[in-house]
Amino acid sequence: MAPFDKYSYYRRSVQAPDTDVEFLRDTYKEIRGVLPTTLREDFCGTFSICCEWAKLGPRYRAHGIDLDYEPIQYGMTHYLPQLSTSQKERVQIHQENVLNPGLPRADVIAAMNFSHFIFKERAMMKSYFHNCYATLNPGGILVCDAFGGSRCGEANEEETKHRGFTYYWDQESFDPVSNYATFHIHFKPDGQKKIEKVFTYDWRMWTLPELREMMMETGFRKTHVYWEGTTKSGAGDGVFRPTEKGEECEAWIAYVVGEK
Repeated sequence: MAPFDKYSYYRRSVQAPDTDVEFLRDTYKEIRGVLPTTLREDFCGTFSICCEWAKLGPRYRAHGIDLDYEPIQYGMTHYLPQLSTSQKERVQIHQENVLNPGLPRADVIAAMNFSHFIFKERAMMKSYFHNCYATLNPGGILVCDAFGGSRCGEANEEETKHRGFTYYWDQESFDPVSNYATFHIHFKPDGQKKIEKVFTYDWRMWTLPELREMMMETGFRKTHVYWEGTTKSGAGDGVFRPTEKGEECEAWIAYVVGEK
């Protein structure tokens, strides 16, 4: 039996990097009127978004930033080899802290998969936003995703069936005093035992108004919220549009975009 490949299961469950890069590119163009060229993927992990960005064309360059060697090495072994020689040359990965000064400059900085929720204190999140503002090119944008809804205020577990396995998103706890929450991802390959706590997240659940306020407090001149639409059945449809009014949902996903 082949060894369990947690990063492959993760990508097949929760990532859509080809769609992500189109959203990032099109959002920049919608706001600025021109196409971006340089992306910085903070908390990049296996840097799949960087790789997809390079595939957009010969003008597109990407930088990935992450502290953890293991996922970076996975991306070097599994994703980078899938690129052409010229595409590889336009992807640079840096094993660094996203709070470090002097990170590569970019037209678009993306913090995806709620990774910035690791910053639990307001001062720390503002330090991150300050650093993003300082390293964005003039007119650049910072794109952060967020999630919430009434269901996130209590312990719960959601399972989703995929081809060959089941994915579990397990919210273990929520503290309404601090808004701290703990989450786990479990997987159950078909015909095998459930593999518990493959990934664990210890986060603060930041609200959309808080994220927008902190962006404005750190220099961003304007912020936008891109809200996900719904299908007839009420599920998310994966299409995000700018709005100033959301919906009452048990669970929602949105993007907060800050303009430099």
